[in-house]
Amino acid sequence: MPRVVVVSPPFLSHAQPLSVLAGALRGRGAEVHFACAPAFEHLARQAGAGFVPLSVTRNANTGVAEATRQDAREAERLREFLDATREGAVAALLAQARHRRADMLADPEGVLEALRATDRRLRPDWYVVDQLSYPVTLALHCLGLPYATFCPGHPSYVLSGPDAWFGVPYAWPDAVRPDPAGLEELSGAAQANDEAFTALFAAFAREHAPSRPAPGRAFALTSPHAVVHAYPELPWLPTPPQGPVRLFTGHMAAPPAALDAQWEARLKELRGAASRVVLVALGTFLSARDDVLRTVVTGVLEGLRDTAVVVAAGERTASLADLAGGRAVVVPSVPQQALLEHVDAMVHHGGGNSFTECLRAGVPALVLPFSSDQFSVAYDAQRSGAGVVRDPNTLASDDVPAALETLWADAGPRLPGLSGAVRGRGPGWAAEELLAAMDARGAGS
Repeated sequence: MPRVVVVSPPFLSHAQPLSVLAGALRGRGAEVHFACAPAFEHLARQAGAGFVPLSVTRNANTGVAEATRQDAREAERLREFLDATREGAVAALLAQARHRRADMLADPEGVLEALRATDRRLRPDWYVVDQLSYPVTLALHCLGLPYATFCPGHPSYVLSGPDAWFGVPYAWPDAVRPDPAGLEELSGAAQANDEAFTALFAAFAREHAPSRPAPGRAFALTSPHAVVHAYPELPWLPTPPQGPVRLFTGHMAAPPAALDAQWEARLKELRGAASRVVLVALGTFLSARDDVLRTVVTGVLEGLRDTAVVVAAGERTASLADLAGGRAVVVPSVPQQALLEHVDAMVHHGGGNSFTECLRAGVPALVLPFSSDQFSVAYDAQRSGAGVVRDPNTLASDDVPAALETLWADAGPRLPGLSGAVRGRGPGWAAEELLAAMDARGAGS
């Protein structure tokens, strides 16, 4: 059986799906180790995999970003990012561009040595690495070790060509479309980052692996063997570069667990007060935007008398406690995948996990994108008919009822077919195809 090491950054939204893939690989005969920061060891246990403590970046997010222990510099960068999201799409993406070096390439030498030691100890046949873990990909390239790439979010994270820039959405939804000056500034910052990272990669490789081929363009460095996309294969996506096998898995989530007794009781109470239930969750970082959460909940409660709401409020639960009542549950976190089997719509931020989990459950979504690849995901939700998009920074409570009514009226025709296609693949399909792809390339023999 092949021996595989799955390497994840210390962010729950990345580690969770990677651990599910690790479990699926193990279920199909591979010997699997899950390498991540110590706080994520429980995910290895859930996957039935061995655990390797490995930190590949200084910042982290164990479930709610504001509640995760960070050093002062990381906490300050999180505050700067959240403040930038209030200024709009370009400001948020520019803040992320400024933070990119510290976020993504903090200690490449340390990562190289840690992976070298891991490889000597475990002797895996190949690795799986998150596309956004650039120091890991660079280290594996320098060490000449075979690996597959896991793309956790929008497929455009794997650059489609020389005119694609990491950090610039491949498409914008109608509701969030920056002006030409903003786009030019953003493209300039992304190009500067591209050139800087590429130079850093080249210098690192010359120093640590002078006999290896040059890594080339930094943000385009991916596995030559296989790329796993936790995303559906939508026909309008950018054409990927030739070379590796592309596996579009639809989603990367474990089968949803049954709701516990407490959540069953909460839903029963809500269904007694309303005919519809809406789940509101803005992800592990953006739950800090309690202003937007308040706007959405107020809009539902005041404008849709037949609708109840469940809100994942993170560290802002206390500040939103006044909204809780007969038609509203406000809690720090929710069992999102399980709840999606029981709600009529979701309001989310355009995260890849939320988008694909809604598709799997057949739940339409109101998408409020703030940053990262969320604008690209929001565009796909809009174009696929699986959701409607609004700008979170201009959204008023009076806009929410109309947006949800539009969603319920328009999402029906195409969502069932797309949902079926997404459910038809998933982790098990991905594991089988990935094992076959790596074996065919001699990486797992």
